[in-house]
Amino acid sequence: MSETVLEVESVSKQFASVKAVDAVSFAANGGEILGLLGPNGAGKTTTIRMIMGIIPPDAGTIRFSFDGTSTGVDKERIGYLPEERGLYDDARVLDVLVYLGSLKGMSREKARRDARAWLERFDLADRETERIERLSKGMGQKVQFIAAILHRPDLLVLDEPFAGLDPVHQDLFEDIIRDLRNEGLTILLSSHQMNRVEALCDRIFLIDRGQRVLYGELEALKEAHGEHAVRLRFSGDPGFLRQDERIRDLTLDGDRATFTLRRGVDPDRYVRGLPESIAIREIAIEWPGLHELFVAAVTGEAG
Repeated sequence: MSETVLEVESVSKQFASVKAVDAVSFAANGGEILGLLGPNGAGKTTTIRMIMGIIPPDAGTIRFSFDGTSTGVDKERIGYLPEERGLYDDARVLDVLVYLGSLKGMSREKARRDARAWLERFDLADRETERIERLSKGMGQKVQFIAAILHRPDLLVLDEPFAGLDPVHQDLFEDIIRDLRNEGLTILLSSHQMNRVEALCDRIFLIDRGQRVLYGELEALKEAHGEHAVRLRFSGDPGFLRQDERIRDLTLDGDRATFTLRRGVDPDRYVRGLPESIAIREIAIEWPGLHELFVAAVTGEAG
């Protein structure tokens, strides 16, 4: 089993009368991507700031373990891309990256060499002498991402990494994040882009109103809390569907129907029990996507 790199245990944080984080616990293991999800104001950024040592928790413990040794926040072993961007606007791109790399323990020569390699990969090689303030939002996002990974951290914390990027560069970020995971990095990923999270994350932690709502492997969570979505093309009288209490959200359009099997209805048994008078031309049965699971959990519809 992979080493637990980050462990958050019963952590709480209160601001005035607002309990931003309430006894939250989760862990991130070596070589995995853990998705930290939640609606706006759920407590995600507060949790990340406590992990990074920016603000202290009121209660609970945050532990790190690198190479089998427990430690506190070790900035040389952790990379952080904050939601609020913060680069030196009047400095030049390469100079900023070399400076930030040196703060993480890199020699200036290695920081310069590696920064140029990353700039090349992000199509920014011709921008190394550009001042940060002259970059587009997407370019600035790429530079800040490079700053987070330049020193090859063991734990990478990404807060909304896809913000400000066009779809092509979102795909590039996704590929790089996956490559870093495959190289053994532990990644804590917070994003509102459910399709990206679903494609990338091994497990998810969903927080709402400061409390844990869902936690675990995505497929297991879908099986435990989701409902099957059905797309059906058929010939015959669809009247049986209108009277079927095992389904909900029925939509009929000619010879096509879409609906959801209620929780607990076995899809195989349902299909086998369809009337013999119905001829099935096409059928697709799927678990809900992460977006649907997220909405159901936050609105209280997930059981």
